[in-house]
Amino acid sequence: MEICWSVKGGQGTTVVAAAMALAAAGDGVPVTVVDLAGDLPAVLGVDGSGPGVTDWCAAGQGVGVEALDRLAVEVPGGLRVLPRGTTRWSAAEPTRMAALVDDLVARSASTGHRTPVVDAGDLFTGRPEAGPPGDLIDPLLEAADRSVLVTRACYLGLRRISRQDRRPSEVALVVEPGRALDRHDVEAVVGAPVTMRIPVDPAVARSVDAGLLARRIPRSLLRAVGSA
Repeated sequence: MEICWSVKGGQGTTVVAAAMALAAAGDGVPVTVVDLAGDLPAVLGVDGSGPGVTDWCAAGQGVGVEALDRLAVEVPGGLRVLPRGTTRWSAAEPTRMAALVDDLVARSASTGHRTPVVDAGDLFTGRPEAGPPGDLIDPLLEAADRSVLVTRACYLGLRRISRQDRRPSEVALVVEPGRALDRHDVEAVVGAPVTMRIPVDPAVARSVDAGLLARRIPRSLLRAVGSA
């Protein structure tokens, strides 16, 4: 399982998670990409307004993990996105969240599935109603094969790293011209290597705005995530 997260909004976490999933797809084995933050379907150009992860986590015990596959939305390029859902995170049951983690771990180990990619969004701001709770996030991070912090070389963002306990296994650095800080500064603060350098490319914004990221992912983005 691969999980992308940030400590500040606007870092590009959702786009990087989508690109990682698209890079992993393509040989006929579907990739499940899980939306915990709320924007993945829109970025991938599909409708994610229906029930999803939060609804499943708030459902009764009679609703099994097979229902998750029925909630997934097909995306061009060999992806299936599991939307965030319509229920508030505050309604999620701890036992259901634990079952979700177990299911994603099982998918990672299954020969019939590609490793799931999870977009956890901003884990610092702490909005209980909007963001996924720690009871779900912390077990996911512990179980993940790759925990990817998505960040820019931003002083304000890097300050937040030292003010929270979560640490990634690697960093996806969104590279902007003119920044005073560089990858070495980021690695020193985060304590993890930069394995992806994501260039700021207007083509990415155009693809997202047009809902075409899944159909026409810019080569610069695909190369950047594929390099890791």
